[in-house]
Amino acid sequence: MAVAFAAFGVGITLALAQPAYPERPVKIIVPIAPGGSYDLVGRQLAEVLSKRSGQSFFVENKPGAGTVVGTQAAAQSEADGYTLLIGGLSNMAFNSALYSKLAYDPLKDFVPVAVVYKFGYVMVARKDLPHARLQDIVAAAKANPGSISVATAGVGTGQHLVAAAFMKAAGVKLQEVPYKGSPPAFTDLLAGRIDLFFDSVAAGLPYVQSGQARGIAVLSSQRSPLAPDVPTMSEAGVSGLDVDSWLGIFAPARTPPEVIAKLRRDIRAALPDLKPRFEKSGGDVWDVPDEKLASFVASEHQSWTRLIREAGIKLD
Repeated sequence: MAVAFAAFGVGITLALAQPAYPERPVKIIVPIAPGGSYDLVGRQLAEVLSKRSGQSFFVENKPGAGTVVGTQAAAQSEADGYTLLIGGLSNMAFNSALYSKLAYDPLKDFVPVAVVYKFGYVMVARKDLPHARLQDIVAAAKANPGSISVATAGVGTGQHLVAAAFMKAAGVKLQEVPYKGSPPAFTDLLAGRIDLFFDSVAAGLPYVQSGQARGIAVLSSQRSPLAPDVPTMSEAGVSGLDVDSWLGIFAPARTPPEVIAKLRRDIRAALPDLKPRFEKSGGDVWDVPDEKLASFVASEHQSWTRLIREAGIKLD
């Protein structure tokens, strides 16, 4: 009995001696260059987590091959809570179908800590497009496939895949014109050389509000408070196209559960502080319940993988 009590006492001492997480700086890998939604979310999370924990959380931008290089680096890092990753549709849903050989598995190599940010897409049209309503655009595209052009911000980008999702949902064929990013696509749209473009609400609505382009529909279940006069796709006549892009923070698989729990508590407590910051960027906070995180990410992965393969889109 004395030995048992002694062992019990040693166990308590060791437990009490365990350092509280985090005891040193924590790196958050952002798998793109500075700027854009991934970077915004990474830096905002780093700031609030630093304040909550009293320890430094910092961003390391690691771009390359879209989001592949940074995501692979995070997957191969030690699962101790000191290397985290910003993940979203690109690296957690798109890449598995876009690349024949991917050096990481988004569902097996990571555990979702929190999904915190969401933003919608909007279909914008050149201001002098003869077809003013979505129904008119769909009818014209069906009557003459390929007669209406749509810009894409590069093969495999969110803008490209949202356009593909629209064509599937509406049963139409648009003439796809690839660009290297959103800015040149908008340049040609405003000049009247391109008919349509899908981009984030934050990127597209300023052109609509200034009268330089026409807002056709938002791809979300509700109208955007930034553009209450622009209908949803369902309201405009195309159902089954409620698309919310999202971003969150992920940890390598096998990260200790107590570390994950601590991060989740701190992030959830910081959501009220993050809400006004995210709204300024055209998005909103999103608090997916802990018990639904894994199934949510798996569902997004499955649905986008199916769409990408059906569309025949590849990056290698």
